[in-house]
Amino acid sequence: MERIPILQMGEFLLVTIQVELSDQVALTLQDDLTERIRTTGARGVLIDISALELVDSFIGRMIANIAGMARILDARTVVVGMQPAVAITLVELGLTLTGVHTALNPDRGMQYLRAALAEEVHGHGRLG
Repeated sequence: MERIPILQMGEFLLVTIQVELSDQVALTLQDDLTERIRTTGARGVLIDISALELVDSFIGRMIANIAGMARILDARTVVVGMQPAVAITLVELGLTLTGVHTALNPDRGMQYLRAALAEEVHGHGRLG
């Protein structure tokens, strides 16, 4: 079965989706990513979807689910590289992707994650 690679970059995980996601590959990614967050203690997840030209409601919900699970595991999620057609489709489907931050490219996504982590650590500290 095809799997999407998950790379660790310090306190963050990077997922670059290079193929159109089937439902099974999306579910496997969700499981793999939540397990990696748990085992590594990652504080952020950056999902690069720049290669995706189409999404359906299932894939949109999977992205939202991944963000929700990451949040429960104390990690933030940023989706980068969204094609205009994908954004239009998500809006037309009525999917808001609650808890998912977006950025134009991986550099801006990483800047957001670093700033959010710094604010959390320096602003009000972490418990635990």
